[in-house]
Amino acid sequence: MSNASNHDPQPAHGHETAPEQKPISPRLAVAGVVLLFVVAAVLAGVGKLRRDHADTVLADRTTAMAPPTVNVATPKAGAPVDSFVLPGNVTAFTDSPIYARTDGYLTRWYYDIGARVKKGALLAEIATPELDQQLSQAKADLVTAQANANNARIQADRYSDLVKSNAVSRQDTDTFVNQAAATASAVHSAQANVQRLTDMQSFEKVYAPFDGVITARTIDIGQLIDQGAAKELFHLQAINTLRVYANLPQIYSQSVKRGMKLDLDFPEHAGKTYHGTLVRTADAIDPSSRTLLVEIDVDNSGGELMPGSLAQVHFKTPAAGPAFIVPAAALIFRKDGLQVSTVVNGNTAHLVDVVMGEDDGGTAQIVTGLNAGDQVIQDPPDSLIEGEKVSVVNPGKPSNAGGH
Repeated sequence: MSNASNHDPQPAHGHETAPEQKPISPRLAVAGVVLLFVVAAVLAGVGKLRRDHADTVLADRTTAMAPPTVNVATPKAGAPVDSFVLPGNVTAFTDSPIYARTDGYLTRWYYDIGARVKKGALLAEIATPELDQQLSQAKADLVTAQANANNARIQADRYSDLVKSNAVSRQDTDTFVNQAAATASAVHSAQANVQRLTDMQSFEKVYAPFDGVITARTIDIGQLIDQGAAKELFHLQAINTLRVYANLPQIYSQSVKRGMKLDLDFPEHAGKTYHGTLVRTADAIDPSSRTLLVEIDVDNSGGELMPGSLAQVHFKTPAAGPAFIVPAAALIFRKDGLQVSTVVNGNTAHLVDVVMGEDDGGTAQIVTGLNAGDQVIQDPPDSLIEGEKVSVVNPGKPSNAGGH
């Protein structure tokens, strides 16, 4: 027998055996597991940071939107007052913008801001070449109209004499008489036109309409000037006497009389008192503020006071009722005027317009605006607005403000 059966069989031609797979290293398996744990831990940390940030933002927003906490107290009643102070707006006795009445170019101005001028003082000059030519033409037209009218009058007189002897017809006579009347009217029209242009030419010179001080100059040499109120040239104010306007509460409207003397203080003149006279009132209560507008005239011949400033007007009136004492910190000074904030319905802020009497720096007398039992916020936040919800920590607590 052959020995071929004792040898291993040879692989068939064209076929290869599959490679043998190596087992995964234990170190690589451990490293992969550790990496997965690290990634999971990082993702969990990031998620926690996001949740913490969201919680912080939510807490901050909740705190911001929460009602402000305020302390309130009922105002302490004080003795009835017979004097109080109101702010007064100081204005010039006469205040006027100066405009051009003709078109042209500014050739010269003579006074700048702060200059004191007398009535009739020359402020500026305007060149009007077109107007000058129009006036020359109008004067020539007037001469022509006068010549035509003179000739028509002569003809009318001649025909009027001849018609008496029947030398001319009545119709021709009437024609010349009517022509004379028409040319006479043309003369009057030409004269009016010359006078109009002459008046317009006189506006080339700008004069001060009253004694006062120049408070503004808005033009310069060479500028084109248009007539009318589109652009003012100067602003003039009479300041020898100043008008001070104040709004008097309705409760005192019957206690002031024309001619009464009042004292006034000005912040820029600390320690000095000025005297004024109440000269007129509006004789009507303003329905929006329930106040009476009064005017006090103050002598300013010394020029110490300026229009546009703020004055403190001291009124003396018969006692109308008790004042209420509140801490100075309870006062709110805004564009709407002096106010005090109270709490109504237990948690709602209500801003009240008040009038202040005496003020010693720590406390203030409130003459009108408050009632006994009002819950006054002692130190209101600057951002407090009408109708805002508040959190009251001590409702019903009496005020610690002292009296005067």
